[in-house]
Amino acid sequence: MATTATPPRVTPARKPPLPALTGIRTLLAFNIVLFHFTPPYLGPLRPFVQHGFVFVNVFFLISGFILSYNYFDRGASLIKRDFWMARFSRLYPVYLLVLLISFRMLQIEWTARSHTEFWQGLTLTPLLLQGWSPSLATFWNTVAWTLSCEVAFYAAFPWLIRLPWPSKPSRLLLLIGLFWLIDLAPAVLYLLTNPDHLAAPVDRYTSTNLVRFLKYTPLPYAATFLTGVALSRLQFNLKVTQLQRLAIALCALLGLGLFFFLASERVPYLLLHGGLLLPLFATLVFGLCGPHFISSIFSWGPLLLIGESSYCLYLLHFNVFILIHMYKLPERLHVAAFDPWISYAALIALSILVYRYIENPARKAILTRFPPTSRKLPTPAAH
Repeated sequence: MATTATPPRVTPARKPPLPALTGIRTLLAFNIVLFHFTPPYLGPLRPFVQHGFVFVNVFFLISGFILSYNYFDRGASLIKRDFWMARFSRLYPVYLLVLLISFRMLQIEWTARSHTEFWQGLTLTPLLLQGWSPSLATFWNTVAWTLSCEVAFYAAFPWLIRLPWPSKPSRLLLLIGLFWLIDLAPAVLYLLTNPDHLAAPVDRYTSTNLVRFLKYTPLPYAATFLTGVALSRLQFNLKVTQLQRLAIALCALLGLGLFFFLASERVPYLLLHGGLLLPLFATLVFGLCGPHFISSIFSWGPLLLIGESSYCLYLLHFNVFILIHMYKLPERLHVAAFDPWISYAALIALSILVYRYIENPARKAILTRFPPTSRKLPTPAAH
């Protein structure tokens, strides 16, 4: 009697590394540190630091791009449980660590919020759900609202890559343009209607419920993430030479530099926050996905070292910086004359240590305890 052979498992081809995207995460993360805790005398860097909130969008763009770059060829064969476990093992150990070392922040939250809000935040934040509530998005660890967004996108990703994405570069470019318009629409609508009846323009300190919805919840960033997915399709389907990719990266950097130096002060805050610069950032990411002089700069060793731990730096920096100064550590260690730079250096060093001795070991331990399903499947018998 004939037996039906189990079809062999197809192992997706290993993708070429994109070190420049790791290096650029260093600059993005450190710029956000400076945005939250700005030192004096920034000189020509000031326009970039003052608008550091813009660079959070780039993390969502790169996240969609890298996930699609690594997983898209698996399509329907992607095992959702394995994908989600890989994401959980990557994100949650450091996330939980930061909550634990930030326990002192709960005292501040207790005094600043109603008791109902406090207990809601205490419940939602460990579950990575606080970002769905505009009022609770910054509870416990102010910057961790982005993780709520990422988790929402990760939850949807196995279905997103099964959609009939176009393969023609022209259609992908049109799709990216559509995502950009969708990204901008909420901010434009708000500016046209002023639903909160504000007397002054919206800025980084405006905190109405609707503005917080636009700033901190997942839905306004979905189009940015989807742009990253579409951009990765463009990366595979549009063939460009090394010189062309260099020109693309150079044009993107020049465009961003000119914008920040000449126009950023005159553009409404909500438009910048809502993704106005998404085409330039997408162009830069595309331009850096190949070997040339500019990508080699972003692939410099120290940038890669910090870039690998940029997730730790981002999650740690806000609360740890506050705790450093709450306990007056620079004064106690007699290094206050070098502050805040000594604090920045401490954050970077701590991030690298957490990455090497907590994030990596914890991820390996989780994946060892809950190995991918593919490792458990029987090997097809040889004939």
